Amino acid sequence: MTAILGISGYYHDSAAALVLDGEVVSAAQEERFSRKKHDAGFPRHAIQACLEIGGLALEQLDAVVYYEKPLLTFERLLETYIGAAPRGSRSFISAMTVWLREKVFLKQALRDELNQLRTDGSASLPPLLFSEHHLSHAAAAFYPSPFEEAVVLCMDGVGEWATTTAWMGRGHELTPLWDISFPHSLGLLYSAFTYYCGFKVNSGEYKLMGLAPYGQPIYADLIRDHLVDVKPDGTFRLDLRYFKYHRGFRMTSRRFATLFGQPPRRPESELTQFHMDLAASIQRVTEEIVLALAHSLQAETGAKNLCLAGGVALNCVANGRLLREGLFEHIWIQPASGDAGSALGAALVGWYHNHPERLVRAGDAMRGTYLGPSFSNATIAKELDALSAPSHELPDDELFARLADYLDQGKVVGWFNGRMEFGPRSLGARSILGDPRNRTMQSVMNLKIKYRESFRPFAPAVLEEEVQNQFELVQPSPYMLLVAPVKKELCQPMTSDEEQLFGIEKLNVCRSSLPAITHVDYSARVQTVSAQTNPRFHALLQAFQQRTGCPTLVNTSFNVRGEPIVCTPSDAYRCFMRTDMDVLVLENHLLLKDEQPQAPDDQSWMEEFELD
Repeated sequence: MTAILGISGYYHDSAAALVLDGEVVSAAQEERFSRKKHDAGFPRHAIQACLEIGGLALEQLDAVVYYEKPLLTFERLLETYIGAAPRGSRSFISAMTVWLREKVFLKQALRDELNQLRTDGSASLPPLLFSEHHLSHAAAAFYPSPFEEAVVLCMDGVGEWATTTAWMGRGHELTPLWDISFPHSLGLLYSAFTYYCGFKVNSGEYKLMGLAPYGQPIYADLIRDHLVDVKPDGTFRLDLRYFKYHRGFRMTSRRFATLFGQPPRRPESELTQFHMDLAASIQRVTEEIVLALAHSLQAETGAKNLCLAGGVALNCVANGRLLREGLFEHIWIQPASGDAGSALGAALVGWYHNHPERLVRAGDAMRGTYLGPSFSNATIAKELDALSAPSHELPDDELFARLADYLDQGKVVGWFNGRMEFGPRSLGARSILGDPRNRTMQSVMNLKIKYRESFRPFAPAVLEEEVQNQFELVQPSPYMLLVAPVKKELCQPMTSDEEQLFGIEKLNVCRSSLPAITHVDYSARVQTVSAQTNPRFHALLQAFQQRTGCPTLVNTSFNVRGEPIVCTPSDAYRCFMRTDMDVLVLENHLLLKDEQPQAPDDQSWMEEFELD
């Protein structure tokens, strides 16, 4: 048996992944264990979890592969600052201080950290290898995909130098086609607008995407005319006079603010129609670039299949449009498209470097991306006893019937089931569930459960076999990475008065028979649930359909704003007690809020998590 561990870290979203004989066995992000959102530290706990699931000690690994080459990144930083000098001197000094202290000698730092994880002090460390950032992304996208052959498009902020790369995948080989280098970056262009609209870079991009349907793309021409020069083949160059990410602490320059006529929005201040229109505009331009790149790749390679990875591949609105354009017969997107998924890509690079045989699976090789730890009913019972938390242990059939009843009554359910998801989405392992037909569910879940911004939409989880009856979608979307229109038969037209509403006023207009998951543009970010990859979640959806006729549930991540998704039963119970959730399910243990010990009226816990 050959065991390879991939790791990513020291920038954001540290993670680990274990591959045994080419099979993806386990993967997890460090933030789930450390409870620190986007944890950038060494992924100690994630490594321990992956090894425990694989039944291995560190000394039994054949190799550890880090996801990028730090010296190439250091070279890029040096060249960029020298090119911008004397501007950016303060930022240069700050960056160099971090690099000289932590990253230039990263190989030794990694060895030191790995040494602390050895269980046998006399054994030597496994070889430590280094992949390249975009190669890791491409490997994470292609090797687990269901395709023998596919073109691979990776788009993110930046790796060592590359920001956008294209690859041809055949069998076990990944061949680079072309790349776009820093500082010209589609990911950083989108992040610049994220920053300018008052959201946090590297975590608020999905908020900007969710804000876009409230606006009109009236600034798209301004963006094309001044910020980004897009060629007919989709390649692009940014006008760097409008940006500062390459030479400063901020993403945008004063010229950027002058162009749009307003200073950057302060975090948590009022969102106006201006910000909604900006969001719509950059979303429009981003989609155009992604479509043009995909069109060029299809013409260049003749490929029938497309794989996507990199942070931009989490833009599920662009993904959905790409699917509807029909440029490729099939599209597959790595569910952990950001840097966390690069840990998996690095491990797969290590495996396929020496092993030419690749087994292509009909669905994919991600096991539904349920790759993290799980907890038995016995373990949960011990944790609940320690917490003095009363529960009812029920068999599946009885449990699912009662949950369907509670959901039909409008109750909100915390659902903790099986192995934890790998990637940013909750997919029915660590989820909060609600009734999508309920007109107040969206506001209740946003403000009383999640404590997050009211404009943000919720996603539906639907039985895979029913997706075409609920949404305009003809293929499975198991990882919630495709946005599709709600089925026309379920939609309700707006009145003439409602059509006159602007921005956030649109929020309370009921648009379909599934109002809690229908966004203001009649779209939804769809997750299809398969009986093969998550049979218990599938069975719960069936129980809800049997009771109500509706095969869909609201599915949102099991956390509050700023908190990583829960990992352990204790994490879940803590979140349950701090919010207005009504019911908690920990595997077969059912907990009702009104049966729990009275929690102290103390909101200071909210300070634990920095707002994202």
